[in-house]
Amino acid sequence: MTPARRHRERALAALQGAANPQFDQARANAYELQLMQLAEHRRTLKGIQSIERKIDAKRTMLGVYKPWIDGLLAADRGGQDDVLVTVTLWHLDTGDLEGAFPMADYVIRHGLSTPDQYERTAPTLIAEEVADTAIKQQEAGNGPSCGLLYAYLGLLEPCDIFDQVRAKLHKAVGRACYAEGFKEQAAEHYRRALELHDKVGLKKDLEVLEREIKKQKAAELPVASDVS
Repeated sequence: MTPARRHRERALAALQGAANPQFDQARANAYELQLMQLAEHRRTLKGIQSIERKIDAKRTMLGVYKPWIDGLLAADRGGQDDVLVTVTLWHLDTGDLEGAFPMADYVIRHGLSTPDQYERTAPTLIAEEVADTAIKQQEAGNGPSCGLLYAYLGLLEPCDIFDQVRAKLHKAVGRACYAEGFKEQAAEHYRRALELHDKVGLKKDLEVLEREIKKQKAAELPVASDVS
C-alpha cells in the first residue's frame, strides 16, 4: 500500500458518519473495498486447517486494515463497521491484547454489532477472546499485565455477557494479580469467578491461595516479647 493510499483510507475512515454529502460516495466506496478485502482474507483463512497457521496468517493480514482503523478511531464517530469489529477480534486472537484495547473500547462504547457469521454479541466475543488468550499466555509464562486485564474488566463491566465467559475473565484477572504479588485481590477474583461458574477450574487454586494468605498474615503478626 502506497503512502498516498494509506492517507486516503485514513481520511475517508475519519469521515465515516460525517454529515458531508460530498464525501458520502467516496466513503461508501472505500468501505466496500475494505469489505471486499476482508472477504478475500476470510476465504484464504477458510482454506487453512491448522489453527496455528490461521493465527499466523491473520498476523500478516492485519496491517492492511491499519489506515482504515486508525481513521475510525481518530474520528470516534461511531456507526456500524464490520471491518473494525472483525479486526478487533483478529487482534485478540493473535494475542495482541494491548493493541486491541482501543478498538475494543470503540466497539463497546458505540454499541457495534458482530458481523452475520458470528453468533454472539461483540461484548461476549471480546470478553471470551481476552480471557482465552490471557489464560493461554499465562500458562506459557508470559501473561498480560494485571493493569491491562483490569482495563478490559472495567470496559466490559456494564455489558450483558454470559456468566461462564465473565467467570473466565475473572479467572484471568485473578491469575494476573497473583503473578504480580496481589494475593488478596487474586482471591477476590477467584471467588467471583466461582460464583459465576463453579466449573471454571479454580477451587483448588483458591484453597491453596487462601492458605498462602493465611500463612502470610500469621507471619506478619508482631512477635510478643517476654516481660520479666
